[in-house]
Amino acid sequence: MTFPPTRHSALERLAQFVPHAGADYAAHRNSDFGPDRPSSVSRLSPYLRYRLITEMEVVNAVRDQHSFNDAEKFIQEVLWRTYWKGWLELRPEIWRRYEKEVERLTPLYANDKTLAAALSGRTGIDGFDDWVHELLGTGYLHNHARMWFASIWIFTLKLPWALGADFFLRHLLDADPASNTLSWRWVGGLQTQGKTYLATKENIARFTGGRFAPEGLAAFAEPLVDLPFPEPATLVSLKPHDPTSGSVLLLHPDDLHPESLFDHSFRFETLYVVNDPSFFWGQRAFDFVSSAIDDLIPNLEERFQAPVKLINAPDIGQIINEANAKTIKQIITPYAPQGLVASWIQAQRHQIENAGLSLVIKRRDWDDAFWPHATKGFFPFKEKIPKLLNRFCSP
Repeated sequence: MTFPPTRHSALERLAQFVPHAGADYAAHRNSDFGPDRPSSVSRLSPYLRYRLITEMEVVNAVRDQHSFNDAEKFIQEVLWRTYWKGWLELRPEIWRRYEKEVERLTPLYANDKTLAAALSGRTGIDGFDDWVHELLGTGYLHNHARMWFASIWIFTLKLPWALGADFFLRHLLDADPASNTLSWRWVGGLQTQGKTYLATKENIARFTGGRFAPEGLAAFAEPLVDLPFPEPATLVSLKPHDPTSGSVLLLHPDDLHPESLFDHSFRFETLYVVNDPSFFWGQRAFDFVSSAIDDLIPNLEERFQAPVKLINAPDIGQIINEANAKTIKQIITPYAPQGLVASWIQAQRHQIENAGLSLVIKRRDWDDAFWPHATKGFFPFKEKIPKLLNRFCSP
């Protein structure tokens, strides 16, 4: 199982999957027969994570061949990603709590033997150790395997959920702050409070085709306890760009398809693509995105008819100096959800504005439409999906 880091590969994979996005996906999506076996899931998550392809593209492609009812399970799966991102955007304190918890726990568990065994796949638990090696070897796990893994980590091994989430972030190609953090919280009973996910021998054996049947798993999943949720905030309003002012584009790893974000009313003197290991938790994800960016640059130059410069250090100084030399007034950048890139952008704002430049952040219409509805659980959100989709997709 490989993930060639190009948009072309993402579109090819999407085209191959779309005919199977209806009844086949709904019937077999929970089965995980191994990384080198055919799968009924799309395996598009690394491409969606960095928006080499977008949620709207994927849903539109599916609806071109399937009715909403026939492909509802897959469409909902795509919208889970959107929901998680919206939920965390409205409650950024949850992300900050998680970061602090990892920072607090890491030294406390530095010499913990159970943690060391789990991280190296030496627990002796059938399936769990195999998933560790699969994750380390491929950067990917089937979603059902992620749920089993998290449940065993929390309830059988009795390890802190935050350290398990950190392990995933450091090794997944699709390492995503919202989807990863909130999925781990959900398994532990923190997200839908009091509701946990318990991995069982029978369920694992059934959906792995008998590959694994672990003995000795926890028989009960006691919900974890945390501080109450903060009330959901309002999605931050963003100022529009000034089409009469000179602009440069600051492109970052959280959104690598500016062609679908910026229409022809946007004119850029230069496109800067900022990439750095500090934007990632793991080397594998950094390498994936770095190769994807190398592949994208010629297309960006052709589409925007402007030079593209790759900035390999997270320093805004070069961009500011070149912008001022050309009497540029705006640095325009795609919206970055909660995570390392968003923190970096916010840290640069003061320097940008002190240089007399305006930082204009552009959020996608898809996110503007769906995120404000992520105020409660997924099921109230789910009820709004068909109507909201009609803004972006043909009925």
